[in-house]
Amino acid sequence: MDKHLLGGLSATRFLREYWQKKPLLIRNAVPAFAGLINPDALIELSCADDVQARLVRQKKHGWQLHHGPFTRSGFKRIGKLPWTLLVQELNHHLDAAETLLARFNFIPHARLDDLMVSYAVDGGGVGPHFDSYDVFLLQGMGQRLWQVSAQDNLDLVAGVPLKILRHFEVEQEWLLNPGDMLYLPPRYAHNGVAVGECITYSIGFRAPGVQEIATQFLVYLQDRIELTGIYQDPDLRLQKHPAQISDAMLERVETMLARIHWGRTEIADFLGCYLTEPKPHVFFDPPATPLSKAGFNRRARQSGVRLAARSHMLFRGGSFFLNGERISSGASRTDLQALADRRRLAPAEVNADLLPLLYGFYLDGFLRLGAGHG
Repeated sequence: MDKHLLGGLSATRFLREYWQKKPLLIRNAVPAFAGLINPDALIELSCADDVQARLVRQKKHGWQLHHGPFTRSGFKRIGKLPWTLLVQELNHHLDAAETLLARFNFIPHARLDDLMVSYAVDGGGVGPHFDSYDVFLLQGMGQRLWQVSAQDNLDLVAGVPLKILRHFEVEQEWLLNPGDMLYLPPRYAHNGVAVGECITYSIGFRAPGVQEIATQFLVYLQDRIELTGIYQDPDLRLQKHPAQISDAMLERVETMLARIHWGRTEIADFLGCYLTEPKPHVFFDPPATPLSKAGFNRRARQSGVRLAARSHMLFRGGSFFLNGERISSGASRTDLQALADRRRLAPAEVNADLLPLLYGFYLDGFLRLGAGHG
């Protein structure tokens, strides 16, 4: 890991002392960082149909929130009041963003959400708020003033389109310059205000709620449970109250449901599928003119392969998961682990037993030829 990224702290010490515990300001975390994208290119990106973008406008008496895609002409009519453009998943659209994310590999891939970019004019921001995930705020172009608070009161203002804190008590504040970075744990109140034009890169790590995990696990079980038989009561007795659910019925159904069981194997399989499941708006583009299997094999051995930017691959033991599905393959566990960990394989690492699996990924749009960054 780059010694600058955590201000000289080892990843072990950072995880022990700061991760999900308290903020950390790192000056010059990425030396000479000039950013990944300029405002014009970001505005152009926000006009694309497959990009998740939001525009936050600060009005004299409140806030306005607009969802993309936008038009370039719309930005010319935006007015003089402060505004902020937020674009999600820059790593899906810019190779340099994926390269930046790789620098944060000291956090498991299972926790990674995306790289969001925020462009704001002078005074722009999204108001005091808190996030339900861990985030590293890396300053690109310009300056942004960050105010933070460990307050317990997280009540929100009612009737506004953004989650704005009703009360915000500033405890600390820092002015970030290009290359500076601030880590914030979940539910830590903060407010960022642009000082002049600025761009901030937010590396977010998902922290799903217990309710969401439980709900999705029940959906997972629903798709996999196969219970035979029907409800039977050959010993049914006459009831005094026909509308009453009897003890006998309750006991029978309780016995039926007790046949539903799970253990660590099922939970691990669920996590692999759930954590790699693409978001609803994410789709994959198969090659317009796919290579033949022989042509793909030749090219893969020459240039290597890499996961498509939108692909997410995880593993546990000998089980591998890609984009919401468990992978069945006789390929080497070591080779698949390398692909999951590094998201790419060099030409020398593309073994013959891997090629059939890789070719299937390629046809689905999950994999690209070429192992280099960019």
